[in-house]
Amino acid sequence: MHNLEYVSIIIPCRNEQHFISSCLDSIIANDYPQDLIEILVVDGMSEDETVAVVKTYIDKYPFISLLENQKSVTPIALNIGIKKAKGTIIIRMDAHARLDCRYISQCVRALNEYEADNVGGNMVTLPQTPSFLGNAIVLSLSHRFGVGNSYFRAHPREPKWVDTVFGGCYRRSVFDSVGYFNEALVRGQDMEFNLRLKKAGGRTLLIPDIVSYYYARSTLWEFCKHNWNNGVWAIIPFLYSDIIPVSVRHLIPLGFAIGLMGSLILSLFWQLGLCLLGGLLGSYLLMGMLASIQIAFREHTPKYLFLMPWIFFCLHINYGIGSLWGCARVLVGSLLTSSTKPGGAQI
Repeated sequence: MHNLEYVSIIIPCRNEQHFISSCLDSIIANDYPQDLIEILVVDGMSEDETVAVVKTYIDKYPFISLLENQKSVTPIALNIGIKKAKGTIIIRMDAHARLDCRYISQCVRALNEYEADNVGGNMVTLPQTPSFLGNAIVLSLSHRFGVGNSYFRAHPREPKWVDTVFGGCYRRSVFDSVGYFNEALVRGQDMEFNLRLKKAGGRTLLIPDIVSYYYARSTLWEFCKHNWNNGVWAIIPFLYSDIIPVSVRHLIPLGFAIGLMGSLILSLFWQLGLCLLGGLLGSYLLMGMLASIQIAFREHTPKYLFLMPWIFFCLHINYGIGSLWGCARVLVGSLLTSSTKPGGAQI
């Protein structure tokens, strides 16, 4: 590789003592020259041994630094890292992830070869705890029925221009022209930023050969809670962004939840409501069963045929109900905002 650029890798983290070592080891093992990288771990006031673990790495590797994020919010951590970064290229990394050994070099090469503004690759989801349930959760997050056209999860085979990628490798100049991550968004800041980038004429590229590995939650409670929170934060960004901050796929579970609840209520008073409820549930179950059959055959595990429909339903209904709650919060927030404008009614 010629004309290599200096790369800054930013890792927001909080209470990641069990994952930060794997994350840092994967970066250190990359084939990119270590004298041309810096790793900025931005800690959100961890209450476990995360900081102690990171300090052991700092003692061995002078290109690793530890920064403090007193507000413990991811986009604030990212912006702290960007402002401190020395690189002309900035990679956003997750402490729950690890990188393929060629990740950095391939990202840098793709930025130059395709003249992209942001580059990422396929994210391979792994269970935090290997188990039948943990593997089923991973499969739901890697199937088109589970995640729609989230390409970095669904793994296309050819390079593709997309609306967002996991993590992201950006040119430093992008932040000078588009601005920083939206600090009001506890979640969804990547999607919102990449859509702002797209609106400004920037392009995000997914390269299948660029691979990262992400550890997903492996218990049903954590899975449901995580999807509920994701559903909430698919809607909350509408309060804090001047653009449409999500893609259509993020709103489909909301439509599913509204359809179920609406037809259920109608069925109490109207026969047609029962028909609508049956049609909606029947169609969903049919698609879920077809996806589950495909997974069971592909994995050579018939048991998935019985578990996967329930896992898909937990994914979609918790996300959808979370989005409903997000809508309520947006409505209340909008009313409060309008009430404080000149001429608005005071509450």
